[in-house]
Amino acid sequence: MMRTLFLLTLLLTFMGTNQANAFCGFYVAKADADLFNGASKVVMSRSEGRTVMTMANDFQGDTKDFAIVIPVPTVVTKAQVNVADNKLIDHLDAYTAPRLVEYFDSDPCQRYMQMEMMATTADSAPRSAMMKKGRSAKSLGVTIEDSYTVGEYDILILSAKQSDGLYKWLNQEGYQLPKGANKVLGSYIKQDMKFFVAKVNLKKFEKSGFTYLRPLQVAYESEKFMLPVRLGTLNASGPQDLLLFTLSSKGRVEPTNYRTTKIPTGDNIPLFVKDEFGEFYKAMFETSVKKEKMKSVFLEYAWDMAWCDPCAADPLPPESLRKLGVWWLNQPPANVKPMPGQPQSRRIMPPRGGAVNVYATRMHVRYTADTFPEDIVLQETDDRKNFQGRYVMQHPWKEGASCEAANSYYAGLVDRYEKEAKTLANLTGWDISDIRKKMEKNGQSFDKAPIKPGGKWYEQMWNE
Repeated sequence: MMRTLFLLTLLLTFMGTNQANAFCGFYVAKADADLFNGASKVVMSRSEGRTVMTMANDFQGDTKDFAIVIPVPTVVTKAQVNVADNKLIDHLDAYTAPRLVEYFDSDPCQRYMQMEMMATTADSAPRSAMMKKGRSAKSLGVTIEDSYTVGEYDILILSAKQSDGLYKWLNQEGYQLPKGANKVLGSYIKQDMKFFVAKVNLKKFEKSGFTYLRPLQVAYESEKFMLPVRLGTLNASGPQDLLLFTLSSKGRVEPTNYRTTKIPTGDNIPLFVKDEFGEFYKAMFETSVKKEKMKSVFLEYAWDMAWCDPCAADPLPPESLRKLGVWWLNQPPANVKPMPGQPQSRRIMPPRGGAVNVYATRMHVRYTADTFPEDIVLQETDDRKNFQGRYVMQHPWKEGASCEAANSYYAGLVDRYEKEAKTLANLTGWDISDIRKKMEKNGQSFDKAPIKPGGKWYEQMWNE
């Protein structure tokens, strides 16, 4: 008894707090500018009437033949022109690119038990956090048999297949065990014993009253905010692709003289698309352009630069943003005041990982002289809502499950696969019969799933 109390006390004493992640998918592929041959890339940083325009050149040929004409709204002196590193635009392209992510279904039996538990007690952990814990535990041979809150303690009941997995899972969850604990855990596992694990619920513990120890460029000033595109259509042999990235201190940027259309996003698509994501995105974009008759500006990404979820590339650091024309980072953020005794002119950077006052917008335009007869006039908005082109692969549970809930889960996979096939056909215009064949080849069978063993005792008799 004393050993159990000692172990529990040790767990609570050395427990670390965990940071919850908002998104539990995994980024696996992106659709950057390389998918579109000859696509122009332009970055425009804009704040308080000041604009810095950075243009990537994809000129191929003898450099003596290269020339570019860029309409600007004011006289530009030598000091207002600079040469930047192409890696800056490539980084911004990767950061804002539409992305493919993947999820993995959890054990339907375990999920059903957790849902039942959470439906009967308001003190249970949030579903997203618990599901994440369940996936992490399962990969290490650990099963969360039950979870609940008693007073100021969050309780987990665990079982495990081997001590190394349990030891690792407890450590990664913030529970640091003493030397020799691995061997002791192994002896209990051999006896098929479960493990009672507790940690402090910080909110409840705080309320209890107890105390404890608790990251070519052109700069000009003008009221005009526009991107000249008409000159580029004069010698074009067909439609052109333009990727326009904007960095603003205010919010999302949008055109005022053309319609903005959000690219389709959030759809579940078949697993085989992982190996054909480039082809998928090109077909999907072309289908969207046709629907809009090539007269719309497509929004592919809009997000605060401080973070991303999931990340196709890391956010650009302050030094890279300044090189792209984000001049306002040299000034203290409006919501950060100098420390006592510091001069007002001193710039105070936000904490590492905290918000920076830069909002990134990615727009994709396919145009001709007929469909875009005017230059693109832009405006900053107060909209700081997040948006991204994101497409989801959902992997089914493959490790086997024997319970009543598993029967419904496996039977529902056929409907899920059919919905994914129809979604992909609608987005891309691909033939749905070809899509189904590729899905079958990739293991997504459209045959009715058989009843899995388990469930109620009478189902095992009659559903053979």
